[in-house]
Parts: sequence; structure tokens; C-alpha cells
Amino acid sequence: PIYNSAVFIGPDGEILHTHHKSLLPTYNVFHEDRHFAEGSAEDMEVTTLRTGVPCGVTICEEVWADNSFWPESEYATDPVEILTNKGAKVIINLSASPYNLGKPGTRDEMLRHMAQERNATIIYANQVGANTELIFDGNSMVVSPSGDVVARGATWEEDLVFVDIDENGVPVQTEHIERSWAPEYKGDVDPKTLDQMAPEALDALTLGVRDYCRKCGFTKAVLGLSGGIDSAVTLAVAVRALGAENVTAVGMPSKFSSEGSVTEADFLARKLDVEFRVNPIEDIVDALRDQIGRVNDVADENLQARSRGTLLMGISNRENHILLTTGNKSELAVGYCTLYGDMNGGLAVISDCPKQLVYAMARAINAEEEIIPWNTINKPASAELAPDQKDSDSLPPYEILDRIVHEWVVNERTFSEISAMNLGIQEETLKWILRKIDITEFKRRQAAPGLRVTGKSFGKHDRWFPIAGQVRV
Repeated sequence: PIYNSAVFIGPDGEILHTHHKSLLPTYNVFHEDRHFAEGSAEDMEVTTLRTGVPCGVTICEEVWADNSFWPESEYATDPVEILTNKGAKVIINLSASPYNLGKPGTRDEMLRHMAQERNATIIYANQVGANTELIFDGNSMVVSPSGDVVARGATWEEDLVFVDIDENGVPVQTEHIERSWAPEYKGDVDPKTLDQMAPEALDALTLGVRDYCRKCGFTKAVLGLSGGIDSAVTLAVAVRALGAENVTAVGMPSKFSSEGSVTEADFLARKLDVEFRVNPIEDIVDALRDQIGRVNDVADENLQARSRGTLLMGISNRENHILLTTGNKSELAVGYCTLYGDMNGGLAVISDCPKQLVYAMARAINAEEEIIPWNTINKPASAELAPDQKDSDSLPPYEILDRIVHEWVVNERTFSEISAMNLGIQEETLKWILRKIDITEFKRRQAAPGLRVTGKSFGKHDRWFPIAGQVRV
């Protein structure tokens, strides 16, 4: 059998103890029992350091089984309880705990409770960086038996922190280091709550883009800049992650593009000091119309989106730039996007960000000065694929849509439960939205991988849903 293991190595290089992880999570993004065998909680041992301090080592999930903190814990055993009952004064946890909004605060609270409950020092060492969809925030810490966080590592970057521990396993440091955290995303529509989340979400996405590009061998990125809110926020994140000199923005106006959209895109590109190219698409679309013949309105809109997608992929291929897609979670949920068009790309930066959170991130970007034009933030959202088109022509207000998506996808509530919430939407419209979420799974299955910042994304680790299945409404 293959185990997920941690090894205590003594000062002379001898192996003092090998610990096999005993709790293998299988919820959300975790599928550990597919790869690893389960260690036995009964085999856990306490290892005495040469200073005489008895220590126990745990791996990630093994500190998330405290029945006194989680009243509905799914685990029958608590490794920390076992080790402290065996005399451990220090619990070391080696962790790769994926980030989502609200999780660092919950983790803080849990570890502080555990340290007090078990009268032990908790040394929590968490991974930092990103692996495809998953982002790891760092935030390593040392918690004293009194529940005080006496040392903290950095967030979003690597760090090295030294802590002195006395002969009783208690940290010598006594200062409690507080840190404020963003709240958990729960389908929120209150701008004040979303504004609290926005800076942390931007930091997470920045790390996600930087690590994804680095690990995939890209130093430069390209994206379509439409003058809309989604591409504006995506561009700002790309510049934070890769540097302005490594990002190219491309405006691709059509006859339906407003003059303001072009000038606002140019304003943003100048503010961020990125190269901005303008490639009108009308001739390409006309040529396609001539080849295909008469098309209906939706097909004509798709021709425009696919012309833009092809142009961007051409630049990506020719110049070895990764193409960043700019669609948000609300649009992706109901299929308000075009396969082989605006869905083209190697990374979907904001695909787990509901539309209202995107607006909040734009406000955060403008906290000190106008970077994204305020008109881009304040004007009605539009794909600009038809005359005077607005998102509200096809979709309910985003504050309603975002809440419905969260309840249906993340909380897995039924139609009846959502209907009873009285969200200000007719039942037939609610049914239409829920059907759209289910039947457009085929689009999401073909989408670029996206960065996960909420408790449940559309990524393949988080949500497994059949394409050819019975619609639930």
C-alpha cells in the first residue's frame, strides 16, 4: 500500500517515527482514498525531541476532526486527541489546505480552540502556492495552549518563522498576533460584505495566475479587452501576477461595440501600462456570414464571439502567450458564453467569481485612484453582440442570479427550497435558470480550468455532474 506519510528524523539522521495519514477526505476537492491507503490511528506515536518535549505529528485533515469544535464531524477518531492522551505537548500539522473565502478565519478559530481544548501547542505549517485550480494561502501559525497565536507566517508568499519552545512545550513568545479575514462567500449580495471579500479574492487570484503560468511554462499572457467589467478585472489581476510588460490586451470591436467600450478599454490599458492592440472583427464576421449563409440571431452572436476567440488563439499560438479567459461564475453557470469563442483559453481567471464579487473587486482595484473607468463599473453589463443589448435582456438581475447559483450549486438546495426563499423572481423564471444550469454542463466540461475561490467551483475536482442526464426541474 501507498501512504501519505510524514517522517520524524533525529539529529543523527535516524528515523524516529513514520506517521501514515489516517483520515483521508473524500468531499469537495479531495479524493485521497483513490490514491492512498489509510493509516491506523492506533499506530500513532509520540516522539520525544532531544529537548525532552513530547511531540505528535499529523497531516492536514487530521486536525479537522475535533468533535468539540465540529458538532457533526464525520470522523469517529480524533488524531489530536489520541496523541495528546498519549502525552504529546506539541502537535505538528503538515498541511496542504486549499483556500476559499472565509476558510483562513475558520481555520484560525479551530486551531485556537484545539490548543485550549487539548492543552497543547499547535504548530501548523501550510502550503503556499497554486496547483491548477487550487490555491494555497500559507498562513502558517503557532498557537500556544492558551489559544493565542504567537507566530504567523505570511499569506500568499513563502516565509520562514522561528519559534522558541520551553521544556514544557510552551512557546516562549506570548504576544497574540491578530489578523482579520474575509468572510465566507454565501451567495452574498450586500456590497459592504462583498467589499470585505474583494481584496483577499484579488490576492488569491494573483497567486493563482502567477503559479499557473510559471508551472505551465508561460511568462506572458494575452486577453480580449472589451471595455466590460470582467475583462477589466482579469487584466488587472494579470498585471499584478505577471507584470505589465508581460501582458497584452486586444480590443476587437464590431459594429455593435459602443464607442465608450473602446475608449474605456484604452483608458484602462494606459493606466496599467500594457500593450493594447485593436483588431476590428467586422470583415472576419462578414466573411463567415457569406460562407455559412443565413443565420439566426444567436448564431450570429456566436460568429462574433468565435471570431474573437480565433484571433486571440492565433496571437497565443504565434507569440507563446497564454490566453486568459474572462468569463465569471454567473455567466458560466447559465451558459451565457460561447464555446470556441469567449471560452477559448488556457486559464479562466474569474470563473469562480460571481458577478457581484467581480464588481466588488473592481471597486477594490479603484480604492486609491481610478484604474478601471468608473463608467465601466457603473454601466449596465452587456455582451455587445446585438443592437442595444444588455445582460438583463436575457438574465435576471445579477444579485438574484448569484444567490440562485449559490443555493443550487453550492448548497444543493431543491427548487422548492429556493422558491420558498422569496428571492423576488417568478417560479417559471426560477425553473428556467435551474434548467439552464443543468443543461449547460456540456459547456463547462469543455471550459478552461478556473481558479477556485469559493467553497465550491465548477471545477472537475469540486462538482461531478453528468452531461447526458435528466434535468432536475
